[in-house]
Amino acid sequence: MSRVNPTPAERKFDEGRLMQVLVAPIVSEKATHVADKTNAVTFKVLQNATKPEIKAAVELMFKVEVKGVSVVNTKGKTKRFGRSVGRRDNVRKAYVLLKPGQELNLSGEAA
Repeated sequence: MSRVNPTPAERKFDEGRLMQVLVAPIVSEKATHVADKTNAVTFKVLQNATKPEIKAAVELMFKVEVKGVSVVNTKGKTKRFGRSVGRRDNVRKAYVLLKPGQELNLSGEAA
């Protein structure tokens, strides 16, 4: 790889950064429904994470092949607790589409 400007596919990411990109898996009714229908897994990711970074992080951590990544930014809601007003954090969700035949087990037991 002796090119001056590598393409995003050729670019290598810092492994320490990749370990922090995925914050947590999202296990909800909607996420489970999407996983069953489209073979996609849902993660909460860092606010400044890019799609190529998310793809590289999932491939590194779970040893699976990723077909594509979709990202959703959700604004945090304002909530009241008695007289005080609080605000939930903004959340960036990544729907990671796996290639056919690939499986990612988040429940913890070995497959």
